[in-house]
Amino acid sequence: MSSFLQDLTVSSSEVSVETDVEGTEEKKTSNRSGMSTSFDEQYSQACEEHKQPENPYVAHILRELKQDEETEETEEIVAKKITIKIAGNNRLVPVQKVTDADFQILATLFTNNIFLTGLDLRYNLLTDAGAVHVAAFLQDNHTLLYLNLMFNDIGTIGAEFIAKALHRNETLLHLRMTGNKIENKGGMYFAAMLQVNTTIQKLDFADCDLRTQSLIALATVLNQHESIRAINLNRPILYSEEEEPTVHLALMLKVNSVLVELHLCKHEMKNFGVERLCDALYENTTLRYLDLSCNKITRDGVQFLGRLLKINSTLEILDLNFNRIEDDGAFYLSEALTSYNRTLQALAVTHNNITGQGLVALSESMKINPVLSYIYIWGNKFDNDTCVAFADLIKSGRLAPTGTDVEPYEVDGTTYFAEVSHGLKQYYYWTPSYGDPESKHANASLALSPVTENL
Repeated sequence: MSSFLQDLTVSSSEVSVETDVEGTEEKKTSNRSGMSTSFDEQYSQACEEHKQPENPYVAHILRELKQDEETEETEEIVAKKITIKIAGNNRLVPVQKVTDADFQILATLFTNNIFLTGLDLRYNLLTDAGAVHVAAFLQDNHTLLYLNLMFNDIGTIGAEFIAKALHRNETLLHLRMTGNKIENKGGMYFAAMLQVNTTIQKLDFADCDLRTQSLIALATVLNQHESIRAINLNRPILYSEEEEPTVHLALMLKVNSVLVELHLCKHEMKNFGVERLCDALYENTTLRYLDLSCNKITRDGVQFLGRLLKINSTLEILDLNFNRIEDDGAFYLSEALTSYNRTLQALAVTHNNITGQGLVALSESMKINPVLSYIYIWGNKFDNDTCVAFADLIKSGRLAPTGTDVEPYEVDGTTYFAEVSHGLKQYYYWTPSYGDPESKHANASLALSPVTENL
């Protein structure tokens, strides 16, 4: 999620700010003292009351927040909304990762704070015991829109607590459980949650060890769900060769009218599954981003995609990285993009065993197709014709240097490629400590297909 997913994260020295047009004067007055008593001071007091030692990394983040507050006018402070990033993979400062006890203290600070709308706790040490505090926090907090728990140590029991808390939560829009081993039963708890919760819009269950049963349950719930705009189901644990999850997801796409973004990376998907998805997408008019990377799709599967692209007027982003579509697959895509499709904006075909003929065909389609603006090709079999063709696209201005993952250079009159770190998922597992992670060339999917204004 778009990765899939556009994060509301900020660096340890940054705060997201937006105007709260609904804030009343009474609301400002009642909460003014809460902001004047800064987060770091409240944190110190809470640690003292609970006889819990301060986490120096958390204290540092909250002090940075205080410094940002002090540079703003009082009216701006009371009107803003903030996202706090306490990510355990910060390389710029010494990090002491957040534990269950640390979060219990933070929850007492954040529960009644009306300004906090986003909380990033990725790569920390939260376990099932910490998930109990997360669940209580979600039940009591009524302003949080974004919660990132990516790669903590939450398991099935913790997933149950969080999912049940979301039965009653009516504000959270985006939840990332990425990398927490909630397994099949945890996935079932979240599927049950979706039968009740009609607010949440983006869910990320990548690398969570989901199984066939939970994938089918989630697909079944999404048949009728009216709020989920993006879902990431990457890398489940599958043992069957029958592709049952793909079949059920295809049936869901036939009737779902709200889903914008779907990630099915590492699903062991073969040509049969691609055909089922394409059959469904003839009837679907909302899906804009389809991620089929790291599967077992060959040229025959891409033939179905080529036929779909000739008719489909919705898909904007297609991720086929790390399959084996070869030159024939590139020809099928090129034919559709040259003569028919005028909707697709980003195409990723890295590491697909495509040689110069197929890559040149794709470059030729870009000369005619005015819409396709992002193409990622690294990891294929480049020859001189390929390098010259893409160098000409970049030199002519048809392809922006930030719209591809290769950079041409010349040695003794011969053109070669160097890899550039642009792509659809550049900032999926991490975000930069400076700069703009939302730029199109850094993460085209998220910039092209936002689910809402802020997500």
